Amino acid sequence: MKGNAQAWTHNLQKKAAVINDLSCFGRCSLTVTLPILSAMGIQCCPVPTAIFTNHTGYPSYAWTDYTEHLDDFICEWKKLGLRFNAIATGFLGSARQLDFVRRFLEAFKDEDTLVAVDPVMGDDGKLYATYDTELATAMRHLLDVADILTPNLTEACVLAGTPYNPHPSDDELSSLCKQLAARHTSKVVISGIEREGNLLNVVYERGQQSPVFLSERKIGCERSGTGDVFFSVILGGVINGLPFVESVRRASAFVARAAAKTEELGIYEEDGLAFEDFLGELK
Repeated sequence: MKGNAQAWTHNLQKKAAVINDLSCFGRCSLTVTLPILSAMGIQCCPVPTAIFTNHTGYPSYAWTDYTEHLDDFICEWKKLGLRFNAIATGFLGSARQLDFVRRFLEAFKDEDTLVAVDPVMGDDGKLYATYDTELATAMRHLLDVADILTPNLTEACVLAGTPYNPHPSDDELSSLCKQLAARHTSKVVISGIEREGNLLNVVYERGQQSPVFLSERKIGCERSGTGDVFFSVILGGVINGLPFVESVRRASAFVARAAAKTEELGIYEEDGLAFEDFLGELK
């Protein structure tokens, strides 16, 4: 089978290429997506943009920028003739990595490939320290290729070019979703909006009159990697043919159960969600 591209591609198991950082401790990014997609019967093919000993929410960490090696994935995977049911992106730390995503899509996306973008850029109305306005603006180009977009409220406002409002009305959220879906993106969920002790997720598919509003009780504090868990369950659900709104509903419930378990175990905020006990529910 060595060197036989057909042998590598003749495989009925679904595959997703996931472009994100690898934080080896702290339950976020690829260390979250790998087990979740695997539990859902999908082969997760990681493309690490950077490798961290632990995520940046801890007092110290060591890391290696993997940008210089990213083109190796295109080169070697093209030799193998790999094809993917989905290509997903998470945290991108530079304009060069954003350009790599463009080239990766040119190499591997076909008409049946789902493109899912989790635009990890900021929260609470502020960009993360690794982002500047120029890079955040450049991220809007992903709206031209994404089929699924999962921003939080801050990221949705940045991508739409609208002022941040921490307490938007339903009409404002509906308008924001439609702005994000005005180009290529057909499915949008704006996640984690706090309302009266609950977390609201706003789900919109192009052509709908108005979005669907899903609410779950907020449990405990905000934890690193929660968005990665949420995104991964949605991604797996859609790849497996679940309707988008049901994928979001399932992801919301999964996060809530994991949050309750995490609180019960007294796990530190930085250590993320203890979701491992619930992976069997995703099959």
